[in-house]
Parts: sequence; C-alpha cells; structure tokens
Amino acid sequence: MSHPTITDRLADPSGARESGRKKIEWARQHMPIMTSIAETFGEERPLEGQTVAMAMHVEAKTAVLTEVIAEAGAEVAITGCNPLSTHDDVSAALDAHDAITSYAEREVDDEAYYAAIEATLDHGPTVTVDDGGDLVMAIHDEYPELIDSILGGCEETTTGVHRLRAMDSDGELRYPMFAVNDTPMKRLFDNVHGTGEASLSNVAMTTNLSFAGKTVVVAGYGYCGKGVAKKAKGQNAHVIVTEVEPRRALEAHMEGYEVCPMAEAAEKGDVFVTTTGNRDVIVGEHFERMADGVVLANAGHFNVEIDLDSLDDLAVARREVRDGVEEFEMEDGRRINVLAEGRLVNLASPVAMGHPVEVMDQSFGVQAVCVREMVENADSYDAGVHEVPDELDREVAEIKLDAEGIGIDALSDEQSAYMNSWQHGT
Repeated sequence: MSHPTITDRLADPSGARESGRKKIEWARQHMPIMTSIAETFGEERPLEGQTVAMAMHVEAKTAVLTEVIAEAGAEVAITGCNPLSTHDDVSAALDAHDAITSYAEREVDDEAYYAAIEATLDHGPTVTVDDGGDLVMAIHDEYPELIDSILGGCEETTTGVHRLRAMDSDGELRYPMFAVNDTPMKRLFDNVHGTGEASLSNVAMTTNLSFAGKTVVVAGYGYCGKGVAKKAKGQNAHVIVTEVEPRRALEAHMEGYEVCPMAEAAEKGDVFVTTTGNRDVIVGEHFERMADGVVLANAGHFNVEIDLDSLDDLAVARREVRDGVEEFEMEDGRRINVLAEGRLVNLASPVAMGHPVEVMDQSFGVQAVCVREMVENADSYDAGVHEVPDELDREVAEIKLDAEGIGIDALSDEQSAYMNSWQHGT
C-alpha cells in the first residue's frame, strides 16, 4: 500500500501502542454487550474471509468494535471520519493487531484525510462501516469497480443516513446499507444521552465555564438536540431551542423550553450548540447580534453549521485564547469564541473522549450484529437504505439488560394473541 499507516508516521510507535492499549482495555472492561458479542464471534467466526473497510472516530470505544470485527475473522482497514477526532495512540494500538491496518491520524489536512480513506479501499472491502458516509461516497465516485464485490455496509450517524437516503432517492446508491443510526438502541441512547452528555461536558472542560444561570441555545430539536437541551436544563441553564420543523418546535415548547428563531436567540444566548446536521445554522446576521464572550460549539457532524468564513470576514482579529478555543474579535470589541474549529465538540476538542463508554457499547453492539447480518444474509437485501431488523436491535437490548441484572416481563400467549388480532374489541 502506498499510503503510510499510523505506525509509519509516529516517532514513538511502541509508546503510543502501550498508551492506546490501556485506553482500549479500559473501554472494553465497561462494554458488556461487546464482550458478549466478542465471545460469540470468536467461537463462530461469522466474518471469516471478509474484508471490512471502516471510516469512524478512531478512539477507544471504536477500537473495541474494530477488534471484535477482526476477532470474528475479518481483515480490517480503518481510518478516521473527522480530522480532529482520532486518538493517535489508539490508532497505533489497532495497527499492531495482525488483522487490522490503521491509517487514522489526528490533525491531517483534507488531502491526507481523503488519501487515508482511499487507502482503506485499496484493501478491496466486502463490507463497509461508515460514520458520515465518506467511504460510501468515495466508492461510488472513485472506486465503482469495487461495488460488485461489496456485500453491503452500515452507517452510524444521522448525517450519514441523510446522505445515503438522498443517494437512494436519486437511484445512485448501488449496494445495501443498514441505517444503524435509526434503530431505537442508537437513537434513544447514543443520540440523546451520548451527544447530550459528551457535548456539554466537553464544552465545560474546554472552557472551564459553568452552565448554571446561563442561557444555552440549542439549534435543532432532533434526538441529539433533545439530549443537549435536557442535559443543559439539568445543569440549571435556561434553554432556548431553535427549529425549522413545526412539530419539533411545538414539542420543545411543550417540554418547557423557550422556542424562537435564531435571529432572536442570538441576542439572548451565552452558549450556542448546533445539532442539525445542516449548514449555515449560525451566520453573519446572528454574529452581529451576539453579546461579548459568547461560546459557539457544534454537535452535528461536519464543520458547516457555524459559518466560520462569515465570522472571519466580520472579525478584526482572531487568536487562540485557550486550547481548543478560538476568539474572534469584532470591530466593536465584542469577542465570539468558537470551540474545536467548529467541528464535533465532543470528539474534536483537545480534551474530547467521545460519548460515554456504556452508551457506545450499545451503538457498537448494533453495528457488530449488523455486519454479521449483512454477511450472512446479503442476498436478502437489494441496493438501497435498509432499516435494521428489529430482532437484531432487541438482541442487543436483551444482552444489555442481562448484563445489568435487569429482568422484564414477557407477554403471555393470550396477550400476544390479543395484540396480534383485529377481532378483539371490548
């Protein structure tokens, strides 16, 4: 392979491997779902002979998923899905695995980022695992000859699923993809509790500021926005929600949040967190209305939600005032602070560790069983976006409940018959 791996690039790969291995083992210790799946996969080897290309946030929890896929018999090539979310020591630890090649490296430029994606595709994948859709896009745009040999893939996040559904709608998606993001085990926990907790904790750690008594503006009230709003409210902030979808706006209102357009919220907010997955959510007219010292963070996917070009045009000076915090000084002396270059604050800030381990255990458990399903039953899925079979999502939930020692009731035969019949009335 012409593109260097992370091991080729590091000055002290052995020290990095040791550091990364500690992080991975700590995560694995707290991931009972992945531990259970790893035992099954290790015995059954359901991915024997497969080659899996992955573009993910390469940190400790992702490393556990990567190693479990390798332990299931696959050759794995992995790279990052964000230039600032890779932990180089974790990437080096993965690259030391006999069945894994890691190209992920932190703080690369766009050219190196996309070269690393292409390097994973040089391995000739039969399955893809994506977070944001970059692998799928690269295959369709640059490597269409791979499509016939690809069984299918899995997409982890909201933005990626949106991109895939747009491709599918246009008739351009040429192999089957599971919308892992859309399962209850992903949306209800990863998006709400994972994004909510991790985003706010990274804002707090990066700035060393409190939310109590502040006004937090949450742009978007999807599952991620709900999580950020809920957690901010729990830390005694006043929460304002901005939305473009009337039913979500009404839902936020009924949950007790103030709802208004961003132009109005811009004048009130102390901390702004975007969670929409769309571009130009906070733009020039909003910067002009903001108070001195506001903090802007993005918890969506790509760094397009905050219009940084417009902010730079308005600023008379910009400087790093704290690790991960860039201050833009306006002509009138106001200062606007942007965290993590407008990228995913919970993964791209200098102190970021991503979502809590327990949350990602659930999401990656779904990813793992979906990869198995795509390999074992590839003929059942045509090209396009597919919902994850409900029994797979339930399987992961049952593993988690069992690990937590939580018992639940079961329907009786009579109850099942009643729920499945249209003939019952009074």
